[in-house]
Amino acid sequence: MKSLISPSLMCADFLNLGAELKKLEQHGIEYLHIDIMDGEFVPNFQLGTDFIKQLKKGTSIPLDIHMMVKNPENKLDWIPFGEGDYVSVHYEACTHLQRALAMIHARGGKTMLALNPGTPLSVLTEVLPDLDAILVMTVNPGFAGQKLIPSTLDKIRRLRRYLDENGYGHVEIECDGNVSFENAKKMREAGANIFVAGTSSIYAKSGSFEENIQKLREAIQ
Repeated sequence: MKSLISPSLMCADFLNLGAELKKLEQHGIEYLHIDIMDGEFVPNFQLGTDFIKQLKKGTSIPLDIHMMVKNPENKLDWIPFGEGDYVSVHYEACTHLQRALAMIHARGGKTMLALNPGTPLSVLTEVLPDLDAILVMTVNPGFAGQKLIPSTLDKIRRLRRYLDENGYGHVEIECDGNVSFENAKKMREAGANIFVAGTSSIYAKSGSFEENIQKLREAIQ
């Protein structure tokens, strides 16, 4: 399964976002990760509907919308996603999880279920047929710059094995949280193929934007 990069735009330089988007396009970036936070499901506020509308006008890169909000099934109509965009919802946030996934598919989006570090893989059982991907949170959601929770690497490994053994080998695995160059390699070896890149990799101060993208590409091949 091809390795894909999804830069976390909450880490972007908003004063120079247009130039950054052009660089991401030039480097063949596959997705743009958009964190939507409501201050209730997670203790932070982040990107909103108008920001997504502007992105849709400014780039052709598909979106990877991460809804860290309570009852996302009541708010999906607010979000301007479309054909080919990923939309992830958290298991604990949904009163009607299957309904939320069906709503995403009905608009041409691709479904992703987000699992917090403490969420067991067993919650997938009844909705696997409705999923295009699974997001394994490798930190607790809410803030950038956290340290990797080591047990989540084994969680990715167990998840990949479970999917492959049960006829869901096509379901992708995304990882989000301290996706450093070193950790990204471990996540790839465990079975992940979509990598949310933030301050630990492409937005790191240790190298240029272009150098960091290339370094991450090399880590996940």
